[in-house]
Amino acid sequence: MRAAVRHGTAGSLILAAVVAVAPSAGGAQASPGRAPAWGSGWAERHGTAVAAERAAADGIRFGTCSEDEDGPATLQCGTVKVPLDYAHPDGKRIELTVSRVRATGKDAENGKRSVPRQGALVYNPGGPGASGMYFPLIGMIPEWKRIASAYDLIGYAPRGVGRSAPLSCQDPKLLLKGPSQSPTHPSESYKKERVARAKAYARGCVERSGRAIRHFTSVNNARDLDVLRAALGERKLTFMGASYGTYFGALYAELFPSHVRRMVLDSAVNPDPAKVWYRNNLDQSAAFERRWADFRAWTAGHDKVYGLGRTAEEVRRSYERVRARLAAEPAGGEVGPGQLHGAFLQAGYYDDYWPQRALALSAYLKGDPKPLIRQAGPHPDSVKEQENSKAVYTAVECNDAPWPRTWHTWDRDNTRLARVAPFETWSNAWMNLPCAYWPLPRQRPLDVRTFPGELAPTLVLAAERDAATPYAGALEMHRRLSGSALVTERGAGSHGIGGGSNACVNAHVDAYLLEGRVPAPGAACGPHKPPQPR
Repeated sequence: MRAAVRHGTAGSLILAAVVAVAPSAGGAQASPGRAPAWGSGWAERHGTAVAAERAAADGIRFGTCSEDEDGPATLQCGTVKVPLDYAHPDGKRIELTVSRVRATGKDAENGKRSVPRQGALVYNPGGPGASGMYFPLIGMIPEWKRIASAYDLIGYAPRGVGRSAPLSCQDPKLLLKGPSQSPTHPSESYKKERVARAKAYARGCVERSGRAIRHFTSVNNARDLDVLRAALGERKLTFMGASYGTYFGALYAELFPSHVRRMVLDSAVNPDPAKVWYRNNLDQSAAFERRWADFRAWTAGHDKVYGLGRTAEEVRRSYERVRARLAAEPAGGEVGPGQLHGAFLQAGYYDDYWPQRALALSAYLKGDPKPLIRQAGPHPDSVKEQENSKAVYTAVECNDAPWPRTWHTWDRDNTRLARVAPFETWSNAWMNLPCAYWPLPRQRPLDVRTFPGELAPTLVLAAERDAATPYAGALEMHRRLSGSALVTERGAGSHGIGGGSNACVNAHVDAYLLEGRVPAPGAACGPHKPPQPR
């Protein structure tokens, strides 16, 4: 799935403002009469068991965080070693950075220390390519205080991310190269240019990161999660994953069902092997068209504030006027149609962006480009992180699954889709096109399925109009994980809903993580309050 600039649950979006029992060494447990999943052969199962046993013995020496992960004194950091290749656990090992804030033990209502510790809650915000190192600070937010009272909050940077054996595919400075175009219906010459760039990028990944990049996969992310569990001294894993984190969370459930204590899968990816990853991205592009319409309808409803049009179609025309002007003369010499599109793509992920994006459009059309430049312009201080995130995204998705290898297939499918869903289709295709020319072997995705009694009840969360992970994916995840419960936020589309502004959703999450209670079938919540114009 295409990564957004901001990742994770709605609660972790708020966090961005706030922060400017004996371990088991067992491997994958197959059900009686059930063949082991592909990609989890004896060597990998044995390697995971060996790595987990070592990690259990070593533990994690938490201490002061580095300058890169600077935070309050309550935030502690450490590392855990995992095999680069689980088929060879005695070979090269890499270090994953881990962060922790201990359970407060304080009752959220009266502040007294009366809450028993329930273990560690490990979180992944998605991507692929996102870091969860600052997640433990989320316990400062009111919506998370009950969970923070009972659990050590654990974040980490997955393999390839940040200081965890970082990957790179190109010089980060290239991300600062001038304004770019983003045609919704590209010309043949533009397509040829993008194909050439995709080929060069795929080559660059191997040239800059080496052939070891083939070990950066979702299945290995799931295995790393079990080693982290053991290093934390947890007999069973309590895990919360958002977006892409739900996919390798599901892989973990497939590979290690007996190791799962509780698992929240927030904004679930469709785990159907036939969808991973090419068709999932086509589905995502189609869903973004609907979400783009939601933003325009909201903006039209506040025409008195923004003056961009009284209907969604009038707002679209205002947006197209801005695109045309930026194509002729980039704002501040750095914001062209490509940068504009990137900024408004974020609004498809999170509706808390809607007021500032609408304001930026309005101000630009009135002669003030500064808000748009601030929101869509390049950020030199973060280009290294952005390049690393994109490299991990590309490596994991290209390694994970077969992709069409002929440009004809990509051109045909995306041309057809762009006729009805032009907003994201081609930009999403360009993001993923290096996978057509990936020079390394690809895996076959695991067929995630669990049977009754094999897996502890899990909790799946989904917003009905989520574009990044369309709702059909949550239904498929729920169907494949036997005994799972699904909570739907009706009429809403923000990506990541646990720990956010919807009290109904949060009540289900608290009941599950704190008491082990799962909702009845068909559980649903009304939408959270829409953003207010400003």
